[in-house]
Amino acid sequence: MEVDLNLLFKALNDPTRREILELLKEKDLTAGEIADQFNISKPSISHHLDLLRQAGLVVSVKEGQFIFYSLNTTVMDEMLKWIISLQSQKK
Repeated sequence: MEVDLNLLFKALNDPTRREILELLKEKDLTAGEIADQFNISKPSISHHLDLLRQAGLVVSVKEGQFIFYSLNTTVMDEMLKWIISLQSQKK
């Protein structure tokens, strides 16, 4: 799996998106459930979720009329491998 690190770091650079990831760490949530946790518009939440999805940090599954979001830990694993490889190159 090829991870776009630019997209990944752009997605992680925003505190709202990091907070969404924290929420999804607990359990899968719908966009509405995520939006209920913030004092910003639903279109703004949709934008944040779209960026997180583009970066591969979350996956979405449509169930009926709802879209459930969940963490995609594979991308984080790839990022950690990359960081560790940088660290090991210096030794």
